[in-house]
Amino acid sequence: MTARYCSLAQQSAPAFAAGLTAERLSALIGGRPMWVNGTVLHYCFFDGDADGSVIAVPGSGETRRVSWVGAKEQRDVVRECFREWQDLGIGISFVEVGDRSEAELRIGFQLGDGSWSAVGKDALQVGLNERTMNFGWDLTAPGERGTALHEIGHALGMLHEHQSPFAGIHWDDEAVYADLAGPPNFWSRDRTFFNILRKLDPSEVNGSVWDPLSIMEYPFSSGLILEPEQFRGGLNPPGGLSPLDKEFVLRWYPPLGPQRPPALVPFRSAPLRLGPGEQADFAVEPSETREYTVGTFGDSDTVVVVFEERDGEPRFLSGQDDGGTPHNATVRARLVKGRRYFVRVRLYSAWGSGETAVMCW
Repeated sequence: MTARYCSLAQQSAPAFAAGLTAERLSALIGGRPMWVNGTVLHYCFFDGDADGSVIAVPGSGETRRVSWVGAKEQRDVVRECFREWQDLGIGISFVEVGDRSEAELRIGFQLGDGSWSAVGKDALQVGLNERTMNFGWDLTAPGERGTALHEIGHALGMLHEHQSPFAGIHWDDEAVYADLAGPPNFWSRDRTFFNILRKLDPSEVNGSVWDPLSIMEYPFSSGLILEPEQFRGGLNPPGGLSPLDKEFVLRWYPPLGPQRPPALVPFRSAPLRLGPGEQADFAVEPSETREYTVGTFGDSDTVVVVFEERDGEPRFLSGQDDGGTPHNATVRARLVKGRRYFVRVRLYSAWGSGETAVMCW
């Protein structure tokens, strides 16, 4: 029987200005969905009577409301899977909150709506009262725990492994369309193409080789894959985090060091000296309360995020991504004397002869 599959929402590829070098485009495409390291991702579960979707009842002309609220045992599976990712020692941490206005990740359990997630920072573009992640079937059923691990992988910025251009998969396209059009998925041809047959840009994938053991890999039944020959009889990943999954996420989100980041002193620039994909962190302890500007200088593509420390935890305050534009990232925020702030700068790519630097003023 065909497995139930994660279904990412179809969306247009990001548009960048014409004339960018291949190296610069590659860095922008690969790094665009990734969070800056050190981010605390807060998640909440929808729990209100009004939390749900109004859907049409087939053949009746009527509608009904379907709840987004999940049972405790379903929520517990998701909590366990957040812990499993975090226990790898990654620099991203997950904290459950009860107030959706505090949550970057908002999770529903609408049965029949499929399982899906916003990819990485795309969650920030989702409306406050909308889901960034959904689970559409029973996560406590045998073999379904991997669905929660998979969707959290998307929330960290990972994409589907079988769409890697390095996989060398030759599909029986019409067999795939026919298989996914039937139960339990009932997908359109467009949805099937977007989530299975479409090849990703090499810059988007999780690594330079295909990982058939990845948690981001779908299982496939016999007769859908023509090549590689060993998968003609089907592809059945184990449903857990593979060694390459762990390597990828630790490369993007390495463990945070115990030492406090260096101070970013107002009106004093700090050279970054970063390679593509690397990040620099700074602490700011303002001597007066006022509006400050934090910005980068130099020929580079960066993302700059300012966090405010509250109850010992960095909370997102403001940020800007200048990737693919001719200007540098500039963040304006009101900083309060006596509080601590963190500035995190991730480099996509740099060019030209000068250094990239960051300054607070």
